[in-house]
Amino acid sequence: MSDWDSDKSTDWGDKPVEPESQQSGGKGGGLFGRKKPAMPPESARDWRLIEKLVMSLQAEQRRSRRWGIFFKLLTFGYLFALLFVIRSPIGDGVEVTTAAHTAVIEVNGTIASEEPANADNVVGALRSAFEAKHSKAVVMRINSPGGSPVQAGYIYDEMLRLREEYPDKKLYAVISDIGASGAYYIAAAADEIYANRASLVGSIGVVAGGFGFTGLMDKVGVDRRLYTAGENKAFLDPFSPEQEDDVNFWQSVLENTHHQFIEAVKKGRGDRLKESDELFSGLIWSGEQALEMGLIDGLGSTSWVARQLVGEEKLVDYSQGRSPFRQFMDDLGVSVGEGVADRLLESRLELR
Repeated sequence: MSDWDSDKSTDWGDKPVEPESQQSGGKGGGLFGRKKPAMPPESARDWRLIEKLVMSLQAEQRRSRRWGIFFKLLTFGYLFALLFVIRSPIGDGVEVTTAAHTAVIEVNGTIASEEPANADNVVGALRSAFEAKHSKAVVMRINSPGGSPVQAGYIYDEMLRLREEYPDKKLYAVISDIGASGAYYIAAAADEIYANRASLVGSIGVVAGGFGFTGLMDKVGVDRRLYTAGENKAFLDPFSPEQEDDVNFWQSVLENTHHQFIEAVKKGRGDRLKESDELFSGLIWSGEQALEMGLIDGLGSTSWVARQLVGEEKLVDYSQGRSPFRQFMDDLGVSVGEGVADRLLESRLELR
């Protein structure tokens, strides 16, 4: 045997040949010992894209679930807080106290049925303040340009009634920035009135206003079609021509309301008023001028009245405000359009 044949046999003898099944098997082998076929590059890339897409969708679903839970908890928390606010006794603003104090009632803004300074709120606060055992006196702190003569009349009458029922508790009115028209109407029912030297006081008069659109309707070619039963049912209609008889009748209503206002002021202030032709003309004066005319009794703040006149410097607020739901709706601006319509289309009678 040649050397070549010897070397060849020796090499094959040192490395025995394994069966084909064992050569193709092992860790990287395919099923049944066969080698797994290689995947084309394009298919592998597609599978990686699909895998990434599925993973991103799963992550997005998890994120959506977390945010959904968060907003649900936030909504439930808000509803719970709103329910607590509505059911809780806030709004009357009364501080629980067993110590002697001076009761304070705020009258802010326009006096009207739809405003916080309406008769129900103010009268309810007045009754609570007078009924409180530890309140030594009641101070009505006023910052209002006036408003409805009806609402002011309700408050005025209740103030006189409570003064008579609780003669040992004095009722003071303190005007801050302004106490005019209907606001002064109710102030006149207090035992004494105080203001700052720069406060605006008075305006004892009545005003009603509206708009007439007949000229505009003629220009744009709009016809007014109004059907009534009763000759005065379209009284002061802003879309119809003004009638002299309607104006005269409305003026008589204003004069009558003004007379009621004057009588209420005279009844409340009595001999303290100084005779003047301008006193009931609708003019408004500063606190110093009002003092000279007898419209107020002195210059002072709420704290000064409590400290110097009542002798109880501790103040407790008995004011009642609008409902939390109404406040929430007003904050959203829902009442803006309603207010504009009221101003444009209504002829509202006000003490100003």
